[in-house]
Parts: sequence; C-alpha cells; structure tokens
Amino acid sequence: MSVNKVYVLDTNIILHNTNFIKELCDGGNNIIVIPETVLIELEDFKKNFSELGYQARSFARMLASCKVEEVDSGEIFRVVKMRYDDDIAIHLFSKTLYTSDIDSQFINESNDKRILEVASGAQEYYVDYKVIFLSLDVYARMFGLFYNVTVESLREDRSDVPEFEFVKQLPLDSALFNTLDKKLISEFDPEHKSSNYCYEFVSPDGNSEHAIISPAGIIYMLNEELDFRGLEVKPINLKQKFFMKALLSNMYDIHVIDARAGSGKTLMAFVAAMRLVSKGSYEKIVYVRNSIESVDKGADVGYLSGNDEKFRIYNMALYDTLEFIAKKRMKKRDNTQEPQMAIEKKVQELITKYNIEKLWPGEARGRTLSNAIVILDEWQNSSNNTTQLILSRLDNNCKAIVIGSNRQIDNMYLNRFNNGLTSLLKQTKKEQTHISLFAIELDKSVRGKFSHFADEIFGESDKST
Repeated sequence: MSVNKVYVLDTNIILHNTNFIKELCDGGNNIIVIPETVLIELEDFKKNFSELGYQARSFARMLASCKVEEVDSGEIFRVVKMRYDDDIAIHLFSKTLYTSDIDSQFINESNDKRILEVASGAQEYYVDYKVIFLSLDVYARMFGLFYNVTVESLREDRSDVPEFEFVKQLPLDSALFNTLDKKLISEFDPEHKSSNYCYEFVSPDGNSEHAIISPAGIIYMLNEELDFRGLEVKPINLKQKFFMKALLSNMYDIHVIDARAGSGKTLMAFVAAMRLVSKGSYEKIVYVRNSIESVDKGADVGYLSGNDEKFRIYNMALYDTLEFIAKKRMKKRDNTQEPQMAIEKKVQELITKYNIEKLWPGEARGRTLSNAIVILDEWQNSSNNTTQLILSRLDNNCKAIVIGSNRQIDNMYLNRFNNGLTSLLKQTKKEQTHISLFAIELDKSVRGKFSHFADEIFGESDKST
C-alpha cells in the first residue's frame, strides 16, 4: 500500500513548470504545501516580463481559482487549506515564529532556511503523510538534510538522456557509391532507424561518401560543389556540411542542433536561412533567443520589440553573426564611410532584405508566425513550456531551427536533463507522424586556436554540466 505524500515545494519548482503540481498531486492522493516565503518570492517574480514571470503569474491564477476549505490558525503553524479542480489540494503554510533571522545581505540563504523550517514543521503537522521537500537547487536539498527532511528533485530532473547516433557509418563497396543517390536507405541498411539522419559510407579500400536521409528514407548524396555553390560562408567540416545540406534541402520541419561553443551553429543557420528566403521559400527570418539575459533582465529590458540598443546588447550573438556575413559580402571598402559605419550599414541592409525580426519569448503569446524560418538560439536555457509556446505559434508554412549547447546552461532553473533542447533531442528517438525532424551534434569548434585550446583542456569536464 502506497503512503500518501506531502510535497513541500521550493520556489524554483514552480518557476520551472507550474503544471507539475497536478502530476505531484496524483489524483488527490498527495498534498502540495507552499511555504509563505515561496509566495513572497513568487510575488517578486510575478512583476517580470520573463519566462519566470510567466510561471509566477500562472501559479497566481491557479491560486485565484482555488476554493478555500479551511484556515487552521494554530499556535505554531498557520495553514490555509485550498482545493483546485477537485483533486488538487494546495496548502499555504507558515510558522508563527521562525528561528532563522532575515539577513538583507544574504536574503536568498535566509529564505531557503525559512522554507526548510516549513518543510521540517510539515513533518510534525502532517503525521500520517510522508513529507518530501522538492527543489531543483542541490544546495537547498543538502541543507534540507540538516533539517532531517526527506529531499528530492523532480523525476524528470533525473531522467536519462539517451545516446544518439545521428551520423551512422556504414561499410559499403565503393562500386556502389554511384548508385546510392535517390535510392532508399533500407536497400543498403536494413537496420536503419529514423534517428540516423546522416550516413558516412566507407569502403574497404579507404574511400568514403556522405549523404543525408530524407523523412521518407531516400538517400541524398553530399555534393559540395553543387550543394554550397554561391554561399558567402561555406561549411568547413563534415557535420557542418550535413547540417547545411539538410537546411538547404528544405525537407525537414524542425532542425535540432546540439553544438559546442564556436562550432558555427548560428552562422550556418543564418546563411542557409538567407538562401531560402532569397529563393522565395520563406518571407522572413525570426530570431528567438532565450538566454540568461532574457530570464534575469527581461523586466529591465522590456519584452516589446524594436529597440536597437536592446538588439545590440542582448542579441550580440545575432549581431556578431550578421556582422560576419556583412564583411563577407563587402567586396570592396566604401571610401566615403568609416569601415565600421559601412559594416553597420550593411548589417541593416541584411536585416531589411531578409526581413529579420527579433522575438522575445514573452511577446510570442497571442501571435501566429507564418511563412518564416524561426531560429531558436541558446535553447538549452529554455524550459519545455517556452519551447511549447514558441513552436505552437508556428503555422504549417514555417521551418524551425533549434540550436543550443548542453555544455553551456546558464539558467539556474534548468539542467541538461530537463531543458527544451534536450526534450526535442529525445523526440528524435521516436517515429514522428505529423512532423519531420532532423538532428545533429556539432562537436568541433571552428572559432580558432583559443576555442580549440579550451576544448582540449576543459572539454571533458563540460560533459557533466
């Protein structure tokens, strides 16, 4: 017989995903306890126009819809017992006296201690339940052990990330190389899986050929001379070439790219997107970046578009990419302008010519994006909710390019197990019926000697982040 549970939630659990509350309640068997300190922290987040602010406001709407069943004002604990949708019990919990003092210099630590005092007190209050303190913060969970509280993280937080084989090597006689193009991959590889998006055909005599596989299982051979003709920036390593051919082929709806820093992921995405817009396949390019800046500073910057200063400061990755392309396109220096002025003018020309828009996740609500290539950058810093939000804004005439690096997660509420990039990568293991997926890992840095040196020295340590 299972024991009913009381889950005491840390603030980061709610900010990560409000929808988990329903799952944790398990059809009414369990109780959700919200410490008053969590309410205070959520009140502060509620004012922000960031993803965290959205989650805080979602929880506020949930509370507003709750029915108060009982208010227990005891000598030690005060508990407001509420119910949401009949099977979700939410209790707001406070103590009449806290042993932890509020220290304005260490307010986060003081708040953590007060939340843990509630978790400890809940064990005394809910005697017939197993009390569990739930937090994404490993330090908060460790402090919870000092309070003799059972601690856990989210179940999805501990889920395994599967091994991927996006590029498969297949032994094949070189005499067959010229017969591969436009044939079914199943004729040559009976064990082909839908997640084998690219192939390296290797013959015993040491020759090799390369191809991408269409959603229908058709082989499209890599032809560097034809595939990348006329591009001002060409792919320089094999996986970049796979990525670029897949983009330019326009066979896939969503491209998911896990790429280390300096691998050229954003540059390749924009070069291909510009080519597709030039061909008339799409009308515009929409750039969405959900980085730590948008999480922490969304309220300061604002979430409405059209601010050039915001574009320069908080979208520097985009600006650097456009500047690089602009320099490539400037065949001769305009002597009537300072070099930097000429570059900036060229960047503005690119923005106008290719209808490049910048979109903050917060401004996507209520919009529909049509006939656009949507580039979702730094997506390891985005939650599943934000991923759902953006993708649900795209109509059937759009293409999505999702790029990020699980080696560089800056959002303290996410990790490599539970972010939007990983969730999409996991989908490559499943057969998709309504949408066509392409995925690849760009694991080589092309930025230069410093990036290469850093990868050699520190590359192994980043795999655990």
